[in-house]
Amino acid sequence: MKKNIIFVVNPISGDLDKSDLIEAVQEFATTNNFDLEVYETTGKNDAKKIQALYDQYNPERIVVAGGDGTIKMVAEAMEEHDVIIGILPAGSANGLSVDLNLPSTIEENLKIAFLNHYIEMDMICINGKKSIHLSDLGLNADLVKNYEESDVRGFWGYALQAFTTLTESNEPFVATIKANKKTVEHTARMIVIANSQKYGTGVTINPNGAMNDGKFELVILKNLDLFLIGKIITGNMPIDSEDVVIISTDQATIETDYPVSFQIDGEYCGAQKSLEIHILYKQMKIAIP
Repeated sequence: MKKNIIFVVNPISGDLDKSDLIEAVQEFATTNNFDLEVYETTGKNDAKKIQALYDQYNPERIVVAGGDGTIKMVAEAMEEHDVIIGILPAGSANGLSVDLNLPSTIEENLKIAFLNHYIEMDMICINGKKSIHLSDLGLNADLVKNYEESDVRGFWGYALQAFTTLTESNEPFVATIKANKKTVEHTARMIVIANSQKYGTGVTINPNGAMNDGKFELVILKNLDLFLIGKIITGNMPIDSEDVVIISTDQATIETDYPVSFQIDGEYCGAQKSLEIHILYKQMKIAIP
């Protein structure tokens, strides 16, 4: 019996031409006797259209070629269904694939996406929105906003914005955090709400994170001078520093003394003063090496 697979591809993610990728996937499916249905996202009602395709084909897997945004959209569309999601990293923000240690070649990723093991992964709900990876308040969210508005893409665009963001940054904010039946107050430059360990740039921000442990971490960066930022960017996250506090929990609220820039999985969400956060345990099945 042939297995049905839906292949969701975001044609514009990461500014790469996807025709070679689609061809490689079709070839792999034919060789391995899968029935493949290709769906290209348009940004209009994609979730509903994917749900309709699911009902029509009842696939065993959905393979996604795109960045974190596309993966999250598919995960939300499939929330009610028991289906494994495979990832072919092809976006500008591929934080999740970095965290899952997915390889760099398309051949290896095809095997994993179609044939391999999977984990049941948690998601985080923040003010009713879902996060699969990393969200944050403060400096990095400013950076995401500046990056969205700038013309320079890729790592250098990011580095350039990081410098601008730092030099123009607001005053630190005061955050009142309730978690694990305690209330604490911290003056911070940035608070990361992390389901996993690394940013898409490969930077480790939450060394002890796991995506399937029923918890998330709040990583509070109190004082972000260039030295600390340099350490984080080179992957040497100083956990024992007095400038970094990590709280592990399954639910929390954060109140800030003024509205602070906020982003979820690389998407800017405006300035926020109050966040309600809880874990969504084992929300999505995802193929891993």
